[in-house]
Amino acid sequence: MARNKGKKAAEKQAAQAPTGLVGKAKELTQFFEESKVEIKKVVWPTRKETITTCVAVLVVSVVIAIYLGIVDLALSKAVEAILS
Repeated sequence: MARNKGKKAAEKQAAQAPTGLVGKAKELTQFFEESKVEIKKVVWPTRKETITTCVAVLVVSVVIAIYLGIVDLALSKAVEAILS
């Protein structure tokens, strides 16, 4: 029953949607108006929060890179020892 109502609503909306270039222009205008409303709802981070987060990401990236480099070196030496 719920699916039928959903299908009927979608069909009704599709039938009401304007077609052609004028319809696409109206859809585009509506999209940008709705986007503008949503952008106003966004809580943007402060400069301090952005810098702190960036530094944290860089530190974690460097730590993981060092760890993976050490593991890679150890595994390379282990394989070299086994094969020689």
